[in-house]
Amino acid sequence: MVFSDLLNSTNTLALLIILTLSLLALCLYYGLMWMRVGLYKNSRIPKADEVDTSNFPSVSVVIVAQNDADNLKKSLPYLLEQDYPDFEVVVVDYLSHDDTETKFVLRVCADNYPNLKPVSFREDVNMFQGKKYPLSIGIKSATKDVILLTEPDCIPLSFSWIKEMMCGYMRGADIVLGYSSLKTQKKLLGYLEQYDNLVYSASYIGMAIMGNPYTGTGRNLSYKRDYFFDRGAFISHYSIPDGADDMFINQNANKRNTAVVYTADSFVQRNGRDNFRQWHSERAARRSTRRYYGLKDRLLLAAYPFSVLLFLLSLVLLLVSAPTLWHIPVAIAAFKLIWQIVCCCFLAKRFNISVVQFLSPFFELYFLLANTILAITSLCRKK
Repeated sequence: MVFSDLLNSTNTLALLIILTLSLLALCLYYGLMWMRVGLYKNSRIPKADEVDTSNFPSVSVVIVAQNDADNLKKSLPYLLEQDYPDFEVVVVDYLSHDDTETKFVLRVCADNYPNLKPVSFREDVNMFQGKKYPLSIGIKSATKDVILLTEPDCIPLSFSWIKEMMCGYMRGADIVLGYSSLKTQKKLLGYLEQYDNLVYSASYIGMAIMGNPYTGTGRNLSYKRDYFFDRGAFISHYSIPDGADDMFINQNANKRNTAVVYTADSFVQRNGRDNFRQWHSERAARRSTRRYYGLKDRLLLAAYPFSVLLFLLSLVLLLVSAPTLWHIPVAIAAFKLIWQIVCCCFLAKRFNISVVQFLSPFFELYFLLANTILAITSLCRKK
């Protein structure tokens, strides 16, 4: 087949059109979700050193811990030593099996830090699964105006973490989304975790920047305490085990009431998982609540993997059905790979991550398959 025959071959022309349209969709996604997030500077949110300390709200950092004595030993000093005028740290010790050790850690810290407020559960009075009930008790026990959520294994990367996150409220927001980074080993699992966290974070941050916030991460998330209870807290989804961090955001966040803060001093960091099983369980829990999202959010989330699948299928079929025109799909694929890596470089640089941006085309294929399997297994479990 010569190039002039292209217009006479309906199937080949259709495949080329599909390939081109999927390329445009992916380039748009990489540009808006990766490059834009990497380059974005929100001029509406002031810097921490530009805000008078008297204008900062009082803050309750709330953590739910279960058998987390070792993690609390590492994270509590960073939390309790924050450079902030008025804050407390509420730790909900929920049915820990390492009861003696956890109580000892909290008691020692409470003796030295009057702003530490332990809340202990010794009996399981939770009629529901998951951490929504103990988290809501922690928020109810908080005495400050703003709730800032994190987890026992997360460490702020700056002693100005609270200040940076509170800057999001300076323009009247009710919800502030933050970023959580990972510290992983230089091996396959570590690179996969880094890429997964990077793309996930770029998705919810990018959507929020465009005025459609749909989720956040409970490792670094904040909302006003009164707003939380005015909006019904977790009552509408108590029976769903997962989603303490994202379902409230999905139901209540919008363009007008949500701000995003992801300056370097606003980051928290936790260690990556020890093995693929732990990581898989974490990803399964994160994806389990997607079916409760609004239709628009589910369609937007499905658009990216669908475009990748469409691009790959049309690329392969075009190479097979029109081998003499191989240079066209190859050129399109090369352009896509270059643009993808360039956009991922901007994103990775913003979050101080290396290596994964150059492997992003391979990881994209891996997660297309892995997420498809995860979605199918989730449907099977539901049935």
